[in-house]
Amino acid sequence: MKKLVASEKIYIKQSKILDAGRGVFARCDIKKDELIEKCPVVEVPKYDVSNVREGILVTYFFYFGKNKQRLAIALGFGSIYNHSYKPNATYKIRHKEKTIDFIALKNIKKDDEITVNYNYGNSKDKSPLWFE
Repeated sequence: MKKLVASEKIYIKQSKILDAGRGVFARCDIKKDELIEKCPVVEVPKYDVSNVREGILVTYFFYFGKNKQRLAIALGFGSIYNHSYKPNATYKIRHKEKTIDFIALKNIKKDDEITVNYNYGNSKDKSPLWFE
């Protein structure tokens, strides 16, 4: 495994998005296409998902695997980024590396909240979210 370093570009505080809880914010200006954070993931084994839809963790999972047949929790700040249909970042799942990369879609100013579209990182997908 390659060396993985925590990002010094971000921090967490209370989000201003209604009912969102905490959010991820820019600690410095971030340029379009810049890597914000590379998060390792913990994959959830198939035998361990029987009650997943009943628990709080369902709102923190990413679908993982070639056909999105597995679930994963992103470490670092990965599972704290909030959703927006007008995101300023996206994410890319790296199956072989078992990581999720968060990348700026546009320039992000210091102290702005960083949001992603939860619909598999597709910033144009406006379909309802799986937990709504």
